[in-house]
Amino acid sequence: MGQILDKLQGKEWRRKQIRKITDRVFDGVKNETGRANLKFEDLYICVLVVYNDINKHLPGPHFDPPSKDKVREMMANCDINLDGEIDREEFYTFIKQLTADTFTIVSQKLIITLAVAPAVALATKRSTEKVPGVGNVVQKIPNSVYASLVTLAVVWFQKQTFGDDSQY
Repeated sequence: MGQILDKLQGKEWRRKQIRKITDRVFDGVKNETGRANLKFEDLYICVLVVYNDINKHLPGPHFDPPSKDKVREMMANCDINLDGEIDREEFYTFIKQLTADTFTIVSQKLIITLAVAPAVALATKRSTEKVPGVGNVVQKIPNSVYASLVTLAVVWFQKQTFGDDSQY
């Protein structure tokens, strides 16, 4: 339940998640190339890896990565020191800007899940109370406990469906 509450805290949770993603992807490409900073080709590979992770791990619709032209444009905006390469902090800023809409959509879906699941749980509880054998057990469980269990099961199922097998 604590992880769910962390996700509802919004900006701080989002910042930590983006930092974890950017550090992992940046270090993975850095180890592959042996360079301290990312050139455009490396940056585009990083963008594809990030979008692959987003599509694998976050519930909701498939998110298409931006075009190379869009990445070039954003790279120019995020390259603070104008060296033509992206360092770790510039990469964090780049990904934060790039994924702003994605995290908003996922956050909205999580809130909807947390709001709808308890209502569905209570509706199913009422319908199962009349089932012989099961009904007596279901009636003994308090509504708040039943709704919480079903909500946690839904969130857990979503998390299991999008397991952790990332490339970097």
